[in-house]
Amino acid sequence: MRRGYIRSTWDFGSTREVEEKHNGNYGAPGQGRKRKRDPTPEDIARQNQWRRERDIRHLIKWNFRRTDYWVTLTYRKGERPSWEEMAGDVQEAVRKMRIRYKKQDQELKYIYRLGIGKKGGPHVHILINRIPDTVSIIQECWTHGHINIRPMDCQDDCQALAEYIAKPLEEHEPDKLKRFHPSRNLIRKEPEEKKINRRALVDQEGKMKPIVPPKGYYVDMASVRFGRNPVTGFFYRHYTLVKLDRRI
Repeated sequence: MRRGYIRSTWDFGSTREVEEKHNGNYGAPGQGRKRKRDPTPEDIARQNQWRRERDIRHLIKWNFRRTDYWVTLTYRKGERPSWEEMAGDVQEAVRKMRIRYKKQDQELKYIYRLGIGKKGGPHVHILINRIPDTVSIIQECWTHGHINIRPMDCQDDCQALAEYIAKPLEEHEPDKLKRFHPSRNLIRKEPEEKKINRRALVDQEGKMKPIVPPKGYYVDMASVRFGRNPVTGFFYRHYTLVKLDRRI
């Protein structure tokens, strides 16, 4: 078996996210590979959830800034619209906001998620790009209840926000309630992929080998995730590279 692994890299300017994994053609000495098995429904659900969080995190990094807005839209006390009515309300609000943005030669970008509280309270969470009049635009376009607006203000990896947007539906929420809705104009990029030949992620004892960052970057050690895929039996590694600030 050939030695080596596949490295996938997403570039976000100040940071890079890296995923490294062996596959059937690129094994590694010392892994003691476990027997491959068919994935269970839990395996599939866990993998799908992880991918959703990763993809949303990437959308946030490519399209939004720390000063953009994380908005909660609610309904007036006592109002209990169906999820279909909620979807229509937020779509109408987004349509009006898009028109207002266009009048200022700006493009509206958003990711929103419908939610129903345990007590039946309907609400909408929406991440939206900020322009000078964003607050007044939202207030004029959402006429169904209260509005809470705050800066996105997440860390560079935006993981917590991505987890919230992608979280599974609650038991009391209908199955037809789609998890999230991104605008079609969001930037999306494929990773740069490279085959790393004659190397391994682990040593002969199965321990992770040190990560060697490229020149001008350092490894965010808190981001490192290392383990073995329970289905394929191969090791994998995920981590974030941070660009060094030359001014320091």
